[in-house]
Amino acid sequence: MHRNKLKNKNIFSIASAINLLQFGKREELPVAPINKHVKLKRSAKARRMALRVDYRDRVVYLVMPKRARLDTAYDFVRENRAWIAEQIESLPEAIPYKHGMNLPIFGKKVRLEINYDSALKKTDITLTKNKLIVNTNKEDPSGRIERFLRELVRDKLAELSHKKAKIINKKVRSVTVRDTKSRWGSCDDKGQLSYCWRLVFAPYEALDYIVAHEIAHLRHLDHSTRFWNLCRELSDDYVEGYHWIHNNGRDLMRYGKAE
Repeated sequence: MHRNKLKNKNIFSIASAINLLQFGKREELPVAPINKHVKLKRSAKARRMALRVDYRDRVVYLVMPKRARLDTAYDFVRENRAWIAEQIESLPEAIPYKHGMNLPIFGKKVRLEINYDSALKKTDITLTKNKLIVNTNKEDPSGRIERFLRELVRDKLAELSHKKAKIINKKVRSVTVRDTKSRWGSCDDKGQLSYCWRLVFAPYEALDYIVAHEIAHLRHLDHSTRFWNLCRELSDDYVEGYHWIHNNGRDLMRYGKAE
């Protein structure tokens, strides 16, 4: 009966799995409560169990083979609970959009001003040199703010992408932005580029490096020495951009999230 309940569910919380298997009273975890932060994800590609930290959704995934037993998964989590708790505690705190806060738009501090007026017919957003002004009739304009930032960074990334593609005589067919978890950018051999919209919170050097990385892939769809050499040539500041995104990238995931 329990197996049928889980048959078509690839992702579920460890707490739900434990309840379904009727493990009984669970021992308290001494480091931190991790039940709600750990999710199981079955994968046809997985050959063994592995833990993956999702900085966007602030959870730890236990990726497991499709036919792996749930009691084995529970034992694996229990054996690694100290490491899991450490990862959860080290996750950067969520930063929701609030009036008066500072947002690092393209790496520069911009003060967010949210002016609520129920008489307004629509939300209007303006970006000045040091302010992001939101005049809105919505009590929570987070969705509208995100849409504005998505459009802002998409335009900047498109500009940089076309500029760098021209240097190597390649064409960019399209540039889109998405809310990706683990990739800052991607491309295909047709010149279709996609970036993570949260790059709007990164400084120019990081954006420039990510764009250079993807444009270099238009010539080399690999990570060969030739690819990295071209990536360096296309970057305005390869070293600074590379190190910034690798050292600080996870922090970009926390903006706009509920506390």
